[in-house]
Amino acid sequence: YTTTPKKPNSALRKVARVRITGSIEVTAYIPGEGHNLQEHSVVLVRGGRVKDLPGVRYTVVRGTLDAAGVSDRKKPRYQYGVKKK
Repeated sequence: YTTTPKKPNSALRKVARVRITGSIEVTAYIPGEGHNLQEHSVVLVRGGRVKDLPGVRYTVVRGTLDAAGVSDRKKPRYQYGVKKK
């Protein structure tokens, strides 16, 4: 789903509710432009909060498991899971 950042910023940031280790559910930010995640997608999350989104303390790792890399990304590629052409 999308959420809005704190003042003075304005955007629709993409986030996902992720279940880790059974009963614990956290909110993770999905970086990059566009994503292919659906309801039962399996994703790898890493630490790293998003400063203008309250309660978001994790980030989805792009290019692993069900989270595809960002398409048409040239630089920087390594942060967004894009393979070298």
